[in-house]
Amino acid sequence: MSKRKPTADQGVLDAGIVSASRVVIERVRPELDGGCYQVKREVGDVLEVEATIFLEGHNQISAVVKYRRAGADAWDETPMEAINPGLDLWRGSFELPENAVYEYTIEAWPDVYGSWGSEIAKKSDAGQDVSLELIEGRALIDAALDRAQAADGKNLERVVRALDAAEDDEERYALLQARSTIDLMRRCADREGAAARYPRVLEVFVDRVAARYAAWYEMFHRSQGTVPGKPGTFADCELRLPEIRAMGFDVIYFVPIHPIGRKHRKGPNNTLKAGPKDPGSPYAIGSKEGGHTAINPELGTLDDFDNFVEACHAYGIEVALDFAIQCAPDHPWITEHPEWFIFRPDGTIKYAENPPKKYQDIVNVNFYGPHQEELWQELLSVVLFWIDHGVKIFRVDNPHTKPVAFWEWLIREVRKDHPDVIFLAEAFTRPPMLKMLAKIGYTQSYTYFTWRDFKPELTEYLEELTQTEVKEYLRPNFFANTPDILPGFLQRGGRPAFMIRLVLAATLSSVYGIYNGFELCENEAVEGTEEYLNSEKYDYKVWDWNRRGNIKDYVTTVNRIRRENPALHELDNLRFYLADDDNVLFYGKMTPEKDSMMFVAVNLDPFETHEARLEFPLEEMGLEETDTYSAEELLHGGRHLWRGARHFVRLNPEENPAAIFRVTPWQGVDFRSPCY
Repeated sequence: MSKRKPTADQGVLDAGIVSASRVVIERVRPELDGGCYQVKREVGDVLEVEATIFLEGHNQISAVVKYRRAGADAWDETPMEAINPGLDLWRGSFELPENAVYEYTIEAWPDVYGSWGSEIAKKSDAGQDVSLELIEGRALIDAALDRAQAADGKNLERVVRALDAAEDDEERYALLQARSTIDLMRRCADREGAAARYPRVLEVFVDRVAARYAAWYEMFHRSQGTVPGKPGTFADCELRLPEIRAMGFDVIYFVPIHPIGRKHRKGPNNTLKAGPKDPGSPYAIGSKEGGHTAINPELGTLDDFDNFVEACHAYGIEVALDFAIQCAPDHPWITEHPEWFIFRPDGTIKYAENPPKKYQDIVNVNFYGPHQEELWQELLSVVLFWIDHGVKIFRVDNPHTKPVAFWEWLIREVRKDHPDVIFLAEAFTRPPMLKMLAKIGYTQSYTYFTWRDFKPELTEYLEELTQTEVKEYLRPNFFANTPDILPGFLQRGGRPAFMIRLVLAATLSSVYGIYNGFELCENEAVEGTEEYLNSEKYDYKVWDWNRRGNIKDYVTTVNRIRRENPALHELDNLRFYLADDDNVLFYGKMTPEKDSMMFVAVNLDPFETHEARLEFPLEEMGLEETDTYSAEELLHGGRHLWRGARHFVRLNPEENPAAIFRVTPWQGVDFRSPCY
C-alpha cells in the first residue's frame, strides 16, 4: 500500500531539504522510493532505522527515532546511537506489537552538553585548567532546570545541590561528567529551534506472522473425491484435513470455487470441445447459477463451504481463496453490466488471448471508462463477501494484467477494517511489475524460484530477495509447482528432484507451497511444455494419495523441522556459505541470539551423488576454531561433535539429496535431555 510523497513548490529551505537547523539528516533506511511506499514487517518484529546524521565541526549530536501507530496524536521516541561515527551512521529501533500501520521519522539536534563534556574531558586529560569550563557546565545545568519535567527536574535539582556542596573542582567535575547527569541532560536538551526533523513521515505495515511464515497446500477441490468421473465436494475435502495437517501445512488454497460457465467450455487437456459431462476450467467463472460470490453446486452449498472453513480452523489451518477477475461468457455480469466488457466490431465479446494461446472460455473486464467506480466497488464487495465467510487469505490470479492503481485502492480499502487479510500475487511477469505490486500492498508474491535450478542463479536470486532493498517490501512465496507449471527439473529429475525442490522451497524461503500431486511426484507433462498431461484443470481426477513412490513422509519431516526451529521462520537471515562442489548448495539461517542455528546442504543434481567440503561460518556462529559444537542432522538422523569450520558431506539423490544440520555449542548442552 502506498503513501504518496507530497509535492511542494517552495524553495529548498522551505521544502525542508536544508533546514534552519545545523543538523543534516539523510539516507534514512528503510525508506522506499522517497517514502512513497510502506515497508513491511510482522507483529513482534523490531524495526531498525538507520540514517546518516551530521553537523559542522566536532560538535556532538543527539538523535531519536519518533514513531506512533498511524492515526495517533502523540509521538513516542527511542534514542539513536552512533554505530559508525566515522561515517556519521546512526541507528535506532522500536517494537511493532500490533497488526497495523506505524509511522516513523527522525529528529536530531546539537548535543550542547555532550559537546561541552567532550571539550572539558580533552582539556582535563591534557592537564589544562578547566575552572571556566566547570562554570559553563553549571550554567547548562541551570538552564536545563527550566525545561525539565517531573522526575527529571527533581533529579537535576539533586545534581545542583550536590554541586553547591562540592568541596573542590575535582568533585564538581566528577558530578558533571557522571553518566546519570549526562543522561539527564540528554533528556532535557533544548530542542526548540535547534532540532532538525526529517522532512518525510515514513510508514511500515505490520502484518500478522502468517504473512512471513507458513506452509501452503494448493488443493484442487473437485479432485479430492474417490469415484472416477464424479467431482469431489467440500465434504470430501474435509476428509483430507487430518492428512494435510499431519504433513505440516497450515494454509489450504482452493482454486476458484464458483460456478463454471458452459459457453465455450474447455474439454480434457484444454481441447476446444467439451463433452456434456466435462467439468470445464474453474477459471471460467460464472454461469446461470451465479458469479464470484456463488458456489459451484458440484462442490456443495455456501453452508458446506462455511463448514469446511470451520473444520480447517479447528485443525489450525487457514483457507485461501483464488480471486480471479475474469468471467465465463455466461457470467451474470455480462448481461447485467455489458458496459464492463469489451465487444468486437462484429458484436461478439472479446475473449482473453495470449497469442498463440486463446482462452475462449474467459472474458476480461474493462477496468477503465465511466463505469470504473461501479466495477471497482463490485470487485471490492466480492473480497469483503468472502472475508465475511471466514477467508483472510487471497491468492490473486494474474494481478499484473490489471491496473496497479486498482490494486492499490482495493488493498487499502480492505485493510481499513481488515488489516489481517493477506494477498498473494500470482505475478509471473517482468521484474518491475512484480516488484511494484509488492510495493503497493501485496503481502506475498510468486517468484522466479520455480525456474532457478543451479547454484549460481539460486545464490544470486536469493541474495537479491534477502540482502537488498527488495527484502523491505517483497515476501517471496516459493511454490515448487502449480497447476499451470510443471517445471522441467521435476519432469526430468524424478523422485529425487521433488525432494530437492521441496527442501529448497521450504528452507530458502520462510513461506512456501506445493500443489497437490507434488507429494506423489506427479510429473507427466504435455510434451514440449510445462503443462500437466491430463490436467485436473479440465477434468475430474481421482488420486491415490498413498501410491507407491510418494514423498509424504519426507514432506512431513521437512515441515516438522521448519516448525521446530525458529531460524527457519525468517527470510532475511539467509546466508550462503562455501561448498567446494558446484552441485552442492550450502546455506544457513540463525536467530540474532544464536539460540537457533540451522545449516542446509542440498545436492542440486537429481542423478548423481556428490561430495563436498562445507565451510561453517564459525565467527558468525560465535565460535572459535578450537570450540566444539554439535551438528545434528535432522533429515536422516545422526549427530556429530565437530571442531573447526570445514566438514565433509556426501549426498546421494536417491536416498539423501539434502542434509539439514541443527548446530549447538557443545559446552553447557545436556545431551541427555529429550531434545537430543
